[in-house]
Amino acid sequence: MARPRPAGYVAEPGSSKANKTGSWRTEKPVFLHDTCTDCRICVLVCPDGIIFGADSIYDADFDFCKGCGICAAECPVDDIEMAPEVR
Repeated sequence: MARPRPAGYVAEPGSSKANKTGSWRTEKPVFLHDTCTDCRICVLVCPDGIIFGADSIYDADFDFCKGCGICAAECPVDDIEMAPEVR
């Protein structure tokens, strides 16, 4: 039987792929693909490193996206919008 974890427990380093955190979000990024200039700023600023793509077509791995909105805030051409999460 596993020991109970104390309050404030932090997972072991490098375990983020084992802990799907997408259920935490209340908003999610929507990649419009209309005015993207392929600058890749969204890829660089994502704290979870889950934005992928090329040739002005980007998306996120929603199993791990927490919906922080940094990608949308930093997009220089406003090609990413934050939308309410529908479950």
